[in-house]
Amino acid sequence: MQLGLIGLGKMGGFMRDRIKAAGHEVVGYDTNQDISDVKDLKELVSKLDAPRHVWVMVPAGKVTQSVIDELGTLLEPGDLVVDGGNSKFTDDAKHAEELSAKGIEFVDCGVSGGVWGLDNGYGLMAGGTKENIDRMMPIFDALRPEGPRDEGFVHAGDVGAGHYVKMVHNGIEYGMMQAYAEGYELLEAKEIVKDVPAAFKAWTRGTVVRSWLQELMAAALEKDPDLSDLSGFVNDSGEGRWTVQEAVEYGVPMPVISASLFQRFFSRQGENSPAMKAVAALRNGFGGHAVTKKGEKGIVTDH
Repeated sequence: MQLGLIGLGKMGGFMRDRIKAAGHEVVGYDTNQDISDVKDLKELVSKLDAPRHVWVMVPAGKVTQSVIDELGTLLEPGDLVVDGGNSKFTDDAKHAEELSAKGIEFVDCGVSGGVWGLDNGYGLMAGGTKENIDRMMPIFDALRPEGPRDEGFVHAGDVGAGHYVKMVHNGIEYGMMQAYAEGYELLEAKEIVKDVPAAFKAWTRGTVVRSWLQELMAAALEKDPDLSDLSGFVNDSGEGRWTVQEAVEYGVPMPVISASLFQRFFSRQGENSPAMKAVAALRNGFGGHAVTKKGEKGIVTDH
């Protein structure tokens, strides 16, 4: 299969490599010309055979909107666009409507796997019609982890469902990271516990709290046992906020995820707790998210 891939950053570049390794042809575009296959979107589209398939992997919001707008002027009826970024699910209906008016199909796909996806595969959560999902399945199969398809891919429902499921996934992630972080702080506070990094490492096998996040926590502590090189300033990508907003809308009790989100807000008001250092280390571990070093002033990023 042939695919145009827009955005070759932390995840997009590795996705290009994984798709190529599965035997597909990828034409990639990035504003960084050192890693781009083409000079602009017009050239990317010209190198694809109709019906074209284009995957957008750029920051959510204004950047995604600008790319969708430009693709709408370049693509033809029957072509298909996938938004694989962290867009808010409400944007998907808008993008699908805009493109549909020009005969262009649309799929949304939440992607999990961070900087480890090249080797481990990516968890995929897609929304759209069955016909469009089937069209993209060779690419989905190339990206997902090895093993049964339903253990790494879901056709979650209509347009927007993929990003909605990814939003809830990230909300759960907030709560899990906060739990590990608070456990770390309590272990650090107890005098009789002499080796906190070893305790986290010992949980890696045979315990009910073992997970990939727990392994990343153990690795972070092995490198920096007291996380002395980090500040407790923690940003959020926005998906935790959207999850809590949806919980309010539907009256779903969500005390754990809500509390973990508000802890991140506290961290930006001078809080420098060991727990929030641990959350910062975990975000860096799985997603390559920037961390604020000890003594640096943290800057709140866009959501």
